[in-house]
Formats: sequence, C-alpha cells, structure tokens
Amino acid sequence: MEGILPLYKPAGLTSHDCVFRLRKILKTKKVGHTGTLDPDVTGVLPICIGKATKVAEYITDAGKSYEGEVTIGFSTTTEDASGEIVEQKPVDRTIRREEILQVFHSITGEIEQTPPMFSAVKVGGVRLYEYARKGIEVERPTRKVTIYSIELLDDRDEFIGETVQFRFKVSCSKGTYIRTLAVMIGEMLGFPAHMSFLQRVQSAAFSLEDCLTFDEIEKHMEAGTISSVLRPLETALSHLPKLLINDKVAEKVKNGALLQMPEHLKTSNGPIVTETADGLALAIYSKHPSKPDLFKPVKVLRNDLEEKGTV
Repeated sequence: MEGILPLYKPAGLTSHDCVFRLRKILKTKKVGHTGTLDPDVTGVLPICIGKATKVAEYITDAGKSYEGEVTIGFSTTTEDASGEIVEQKPVDRTIRREEILQVFHSITGEIEQTPPMFSAVKVGGVRLYEYARKGIEVERPTRKVTIYSIELLDDRDEFIGETVQFRFKVSCSKGTYIRTLAVMIGEMLGFPAHMSFLQRVQSAAFSLEDCLTFDEIEKHMEAGTISSVLRPLETALSHLPKLLINDKVAEKVKNGALLQMPEHLKTSNGPIVTETADGLALAIYSKHPSKPDLFKPVKVLRNDLEEKGTV
C-alpha cells in the first residue's frame, strides 16, 4: 500500500492517535502524519502510507490555511478554549470592523511569534507542554513566520458585548501558531483573547473537500477499494519546481548521482523534484554546497532495488 490519504481529523484525537488508528484499519505499520494538530482542532490531516512517508516533510513544510474564531474578553493558559482563564477584561466599547481589518493588515507578512507554553516546541530537549504541566515557566524562542493572507469571515460592521467573537480565515507558513495569532489580535484591539475554534481547511495540495472520515476509510477497506482514494506521492510535491529527465538520466538518479544544474533552476534555493516524462517523481535534489554548477540528491524516492523488493 502506497500513497497519501487525506484524513478529516475529528476533535478529541491527537495526530498520533490518528496514525495509530489508521495502522489498525489499513493493516500496515508504515503510516505517518504530516504535521501535528492539537486534539481540539479538526480538519485536513494528510496521512502518508508506505513509500509516501518519504515525502511527509514536504507536505509539512508547505503552506496551510485555517478557519478560526477569536473570542475577545478573556485569555487562557493554553491560548485556546481548553485552558483555564488567566486574565479577564469585559469588552467595554464597540469594536468596529475597520479596526479588525486594520489589525489583520498589520499582521500580514512576516511576523514574530513566541510559541505558547502548551506546545510541542522543545527547549533544552524537553517539550514546552511538559514544563507547563509541572508549572515551570521557561524562556521560549521567538520564531519568524509568514501570514500570507487573513480575512474576516463576518459581515458585521460593529461588534458589541462583554465578550466578542468573530471568525477569520488565514493562510500561513509552517510553524505558525493560530492560537497565538488570536491572542495577538486581541492584544492589538486592547483586550485579552483566545482562540475558541480552529479547523484546518488546506494543507499543501489537500483541502477539506478531499478528506475522508475514519468511517469512510473503513468502508473502503471492507470493499477492497482503498487504492481508489489514495493519492500518489507526487501530489505532495506539486508545489516544488520540477526537472524533467529522460530514461538514461533516470537510471543515474535512481543511484544517487550528482546532476548538472540546468540554467532555469539556478535561482531556485529549495528542493527540486526530478521527474520522468510520465510524471513519476524519482528523487529530491538540492544545490550542491560546494559545487555551484551541480546539484545533489537529498532523497531518492524510487530505485531499482526497491522495485525488485530487495530492500
């Protein structure tokens, strides 16, 4: 079994829980997820199966989109609805639509974020949530992330009440904490806030419309049609630049050979996919660190030994 299965992750399960359950359903051990989603978060979680686990990191590194909800009026320990209240300040004025849009404009582009204490980021080899559970506060590393776009999913002109809620859609880079973004939005409006709802609606090339539930996956397994819903591993690489190669070069690529850097890819700093005429991805290449006219294999995806079943 090989391919990418776009899973609709339900609330109440960790990403690892989803992998564990799918290993049982699919009766295979080689299953991996493509980026952690908190238990309360629902939505798109591409699952890599078999040889496709080799490309999981390229889905993880690609952009993602979320639909979330900010609740303004109080903040929590976890920055989402599952935490205990830390600070409370009733909204004592009307928040106007123009204010929210101005805040959204100011956080579009590259911004700095400090990961929440209840997160999986490691400090000193220990995950932050492990410190948080023991009541230990540690200095957290600030990271740069990119907000590509953020829009208000609410048509009101005025927002009134002791607590104010509104939904938004954001497209962002890897490593962005939407919980922290919700807190930032509240702070810029002058009030404590937290994220009260979150759903991932896009991950790399996969959207909500592509996703299957656990029940649907089980039915496909029972009917013997699971292969019909698995996406080829190439789907995970659709956002990367491609180098078309012929059969002669393909044999070299399968054996991990260095290749001459083509002129049109010399300005590309990221990974490059070597692809056959029929669209088969053979390997991921990148610029050679010391030989500017060459690029070297980062990861061979398919080779003759694997095809013959000897590895």
